Amino acid sequence: MTRESPNLESKTQNAAPRIGVFGGVYSNYLALKALLKDSRAPEIQHLYCLGDLGAFGPLPDRVCEILRETGIPVIQGNYDNSVGNGLADCQCGYTDPRDNYFARVSYDYTFRHTNNDNKTWLRKLQPEIRIRVGPYRVLLCHGSPRKMNEFLWETTTSDAFLDWLFERYDIDIVVATHTGLHWHREPSPGKHFINCGAIGRPADDGQTTVVYTVISVDSAARLKVDFVRLAYDHERLAAEMASEGLPEEFIETIWTGWWTTCNEILPAKERARGKY
Repeated sequence: MTRESPNLESKTQNAAPRIGVFGGVYSNYLALKALLKDSRAPEIQHLYCLGDLGAFGPLPDRVCEILRETGIPVIQGNYDNSVGNGLADCQCGYTDPRDNYFARVSYDYTFRHTNNDNKTWLRKLQPEIRIRVGPYRVLLCHGSPRKMNEFLWETTTSDAFLDWLFERYDIDIVVATHTGLHWHREPSPGKHFINCGAIGRPADDGQTTVVYTVISVDSAARLKVDFVRLAYDHERLAAEMASEGLPEEFIETIWTGWWTTCNEILPAKERARGKY
C-alpha cells in the first residue's frame, strides 16, 4: 500500500535551511534509491522532486511507487502531464526529427508500462511549489515558471530574462530541471537561478554518475548551492534497459556518460562539451 504525496497548498511553505532537490528521474529507480540513501545525512531535512519521472529508462512504475511511498513532494513535469492525461506525445519541446524519433520510442514505452493507478497520480501532481529557505523565497518548477517544457540553457539564457522571471513571479530563487544539465547563476544580488540537473542519466560529461542539488543557507543568510555527484548501479540499469528492448543509444549513454540522443536540441556551446 502506498501513500500519496502531501497535498501542498499554493501558498509559500516553510522549509529547512538545507534541502535536496532533484529532477529528471527518467525511470532510473536505481539512482533514486541511491539518492534516498545518500541524502539521509541529518543536515538535509527535506527532499523535493521536480518531475519527469518516466522516459529513457526501464520499468517506470518503480519510480512512481518509491516516490509515493516516501511522500516526497513532486512537481509535474511534461512527461508526467502527458502520461497522466493520455496525450499523444511527451511535450518534450524538441524540434529535430531525430530527437522526436527517440522521444516517441521513449514515450510509447513509458506510457505502456505505467499502470492506471500511477497515471491517475501523475495527472494530479502540482505544477509548482513555493517554499521559503531561510530568508529566500523559492519557486520549484520543471522547465521554467512560465512554461513546463521551456528549455533554459546556461549559455543562451540572459541575466535580463532571469531578472524578469524573478520580478514577474515575485521570487528570489527559481529551481528547475528539464534540460538535464545542471547550472547556477546569480544575475542580481540575492537572486538565483538553479538547474538542479537530472538523476535519470549522466550530464553528458563522460561520467556515469548523475547529479542532484543541495541548497543551504548559513547563519549569515548566505546561499550555498552544491551539485552532488551520485553513483548508482549503472551496470544493472543498462542490463535492465537491454532486457526491456530499449534503444542501444540509450544504453550507451548509461555506460559511457555521453549523450547519444537529444544532442540536436543543445545550444552550440553545450553541445561542444559533449562527445557527439
